[in-house]
Amino acid sequence: MSLDELQEVTKIRKRYLEAIEEGNYKVLPGSFYVRAFIKSYAEALGLDPTEVLSMYQSTNPTPVVEKPVVEAIRPNRSSVHNTEKMSRWASSLMFVCFILLIFGIVYYYTYKNYKGTPADETPSQTSTTRITDSTNPNPSPGTSVNATGASNPSPIVSTAPTPSPTPTPTPPAVQVKFTSADKGVDNYAVTGAPKLSIQMTITGPCWIRIDAVKSDGSKEMLRQKLYNAGDTDTFELDNSAYLNVGAASALQLNVNGTLVPVGDTPNPKRLQLNLQKS
Repeated sequence: MSLDELQEVTKIRKRYLEAIEEGNYKVLPGSFYVRAFIKSYAEALGLDPTEVLSMYQSTNPTPVVEKPVVEAIRPNRSSVHNTEKMSRWASSLMFVCFILLIFGIVYYYTYKNYKGTPADETPSQTSTTRITDSTNPNPSPGTSVNATGASNPSPIVSTAPTPSPTPTPTPPAVQVKFTSADKGVDNYAVTGAPKLSIQMTITGPCWIRIDAVKSDGSKEMLRQKLYNAGDTDTFELDNSAYLNVGAASALQLNVNGTLVPVGDTPNPKRLQLNLQKS
């Protein structure tokens, strides 16, 4: 059988078959392929594959792989001593820091809870000399005595309570809050406002449809338009609104002074702004 015929039978390249016959096994890709090729070669020629592989094994014994000798590295005694020294020093430092921390906490709470009361000032007691009028030795209550000894009746002032002003109620702040995403529609709740104020700024080509949502849930189309970059539009509604946006990244939506994130990709977006009146 020629090598060409043997190549057709075994599907092994001709140069590998020549290498097997010549014993030049270095040409073959590896020991696994050598054994497989020899087995296919022997079977194609009607030889005993086990015997042929034994001949190959005796000719090319498997090399013994020596195990690397791992030498234990003894730690340097000086490094061990330095490590122990550093460990003791770190432990001492941590202990000192712990003591300082305790003193700091005690000082902080002592200083915080201490209420220094300055010395009470003794009200100056003005020694008032009561001059007894010979004509009025016992002045009646509500009567003051002047320097000349004459008694002057003190006026009695009646103070009426001042009514406190009625506080003006503060209107609730306007809030635009995301509530849920239902069937591909992002729902926002708008509270604290009597009306729905929508301002749109277009940054690129974008088709938009705006519907007014009635109280019964039905929709009434307000506008559908293909906007271009730089266009703006404003809507003032008494009820909720529904927006169908063709390119979300091309729309900047402002609802009652709050910027509503529509999206940063040129994909369709649907939103419903639910006006909740108090």
